[in-house]
Amino acid sequence: MSQQQTLDAQGEAPPGQPPQRRRSLGGGTSHARDFGKGFFVKLVLVALIDAVAVFGILEAVAVQQWAIVAFLAVLLVAVNGVYFSRRALPGKYLLPGLVFLFVYVVFTAIYTGYVAFTNYGDGHNSTKADAVEAILIQNERRVEGSPAYPLTVVAQGDELAFAVVQDGQAQLGTAEEPLAPAEGATVEGDRVTGVAGWQTLDFAALAQRQEEVVDLRVPASDDPTDGSLRTQDGTTAYVYQSTIVYDEAADTMTDTETGTVYTPDSHGSFRAEDGTALTPGWRVNVGLENFTKAFTDPRISGPFFSILAWTFVFAILSVVTTFALGLALAIVFNDPRVKGRRFYRSMLILPYAFPGFLAALVWKGMLNVDYGWVNEVLLGGASVPWLTSPVLAKVSILLVNLWLGFPYMFLVCTGALQSIPGDVIESARVDGASRWRVQRSIVFPLLMVSVAPLLVASFAFNFNNFSLIYMLTGGGPNFEGTPIIVGHTDILISMVYSVAFESGVKQYGFASALSILIFVIVGVVSYLGFRQTRRLENF
Repeated sequence: MSQQQTLDAQGEAPPGQPPQRRRSLGGGTSHARDFGKGFFVKLVLVALIDAVAVFGILEAVAVQQWAIVAFLAVLLVAVNGVYFSRRALPGKYLLPGLVFLFVYVVFTAIYTGYVAFTNYGDGHNSTKADAVEAILIQNERRVEGSPAYPLTVVAQGDELAFAVVQDGQAQLGTAEEPLAPAEGATVEGDRVTGVAGWQTLDFAALAQRQEEVVDLRVPASDDPTDGSLRTQDGTTAYVYQSTIVYDEAADTMTDTETGTVYTPDSHGSFRAEDGTALTPGWRVNVGLENFTKAFTDPRISGPFFSILAWTFVFAILSVVTTFALGLALAIVFNDPRVKGRRFYRSMLILPYAFPGFLAALVWKGMLNVDYGWVNEVLLGGASVPWLTSPVLAKVSILLVNLWLGFPYMFLVCTGALQSIPGDVIESARVDGASRWRVQRSIVFPLLMVSVAPLLVASFAFNFNNFSLIYMLTGGGPNFEGTPIIVGHTDILISMVYSVAFESGVKQYGFASALSILIFVIVGVVSYLGFRQTRRLENF
């Protein structure tokens, strides 16, 4: 028998042959397997990830976002270390999930907690330096007697610039760079007609970018006190100077027209002695103020406690009503004596098949007080204010949510009932237990072991059922005399949305504090619910 036959038959090299030679005779080395098609696909994908991460690091360094730089650097090392290591096989599957978990859950939670302790919102969304600059720009006025400069607006990609003739020389400036001699510029009379490397905007282009042109301010020099050039029509520029002067040493703002002095306060605003403040302000830490505002501000506390109570009532009644109806239907259609059970089950889950927000919009039209199908057809033209009365609006929400939620409970209870061993029920009946006793003492306890965790999850879902409230009533009818737009049917999560986006002034800090409150409430209730579930399992 040859050496190759001996190797094939015994799976090992003949005596005296080195192991490396044996692997070669076996049909290729492990290195050959490593550099197959899968390796090159992995190489390309990791290279793309590396390229995106390096680009992100460079961009983050440019704006000095060191936290993002650190995260991307760690991600870069982790990806290359895991996907090019033979010992990190589990990490190849865990790493993508861990990255998304950190970005969309951990980071979001941490950042929400950070924002909750600040005054972040409209008028307080950046740093103090940005606020000072914005205040000076917003309070600019045209300098009396300043010359009018024939203006040429030029563009280089998305960047705009002003070109003027000053002291017989063409000058060019952008929002970032003050006026400076323009190389390669052509001048006719007192107007620049072209600048090398820049596109001169004609009337049509000026009209298309009118807002950008009007908002553009070009510093007249490196000295901020010299003012800046601005235009209203794109053809003539004037010198503007701010009526507010910032004293960096004293950290004060002074209105040169009225002499009013503004000093920084603890809430991120320059404020005068009479209480007036300059806008915008800047983001500062306000401690627990956002958390106590809902309890201490009399304009907010009343609606807040009403919304808090309604949120609990809505979540609890939604779970109870949908579970009761779903269980009752599941018991009925689990009885083999009912004919056509499959058809009825299919029909009963139809409300669950439609998107919830679309069903809410349909019900909103059906419950309209003037032309809704319920009033016009079922009630013979009555004018019942289903969605405009505080009490009826809440009843309507519970009924619509019952329509949307019972199919889920019906499916869950049907599955749980079918998983209960039939011999247990049969033994109880043989022992003389009535049908009701069987349901109460055997079926229901066994059912609750399976369903109780889902009831806790349903409570958490309904506690944050934003889409139903927003689509059906919009939170209305609204409370009167509140600084935020909230209504009688708002729940906490829709109140958060209103505070953050719909109340005129966006208050992200206050909204974040309310979000943390929701998280704590749902977390405590879920903990107690799952704890009770474990007791049911041991029962």
